[in-house]
Amino acid sequence: MDKVKYQLEIPIHASPNMLYQYISSPSSLQEWFADKVNSRGKVFSFEWDGVEEKAELIAKKSGERIRFKWLESEDDDSFFEIAIQVDALTKDVSLIITDFADEEDEIEEAKQLWENQIDELKHTIGA
Repeated sequence: MDKVKYQLEIPIHASPNMLYQYISSPSSLQEWFADKVNSRGKVFSFEWDGVEEKAELIAKKSGERIRFKWLESEDDDSFFEIAIQVDALTKDVSLIITDFADEEDEIEEAKQLWENQIDELKHTIGA
């Protein structure tokens, strides 16, 4: 079954360089994204409420974005990406989240989860 791709853009008041640290290092991801984060090579393990999920780091552009693929979904084209976007005119910074939901009716709930995670990030960095 094909997953449904969705995107959300969340404005955030922080420098792109600082944000990149928070989306790319296991210790920083652990501060806002998951209860525990570890990495071994390109495989990151994320733990929420004692449940571990593993994802492979499949793309990384320093200062701009990071993309993971869940190991359990290796038979499809899904991934999740956190990208930093800076508006050329206003210099406003946003995080662009690209992710996939199993079904169309799960998208709103998935977006809400991301918004909650990004709120946690904003709180962590004081944005």
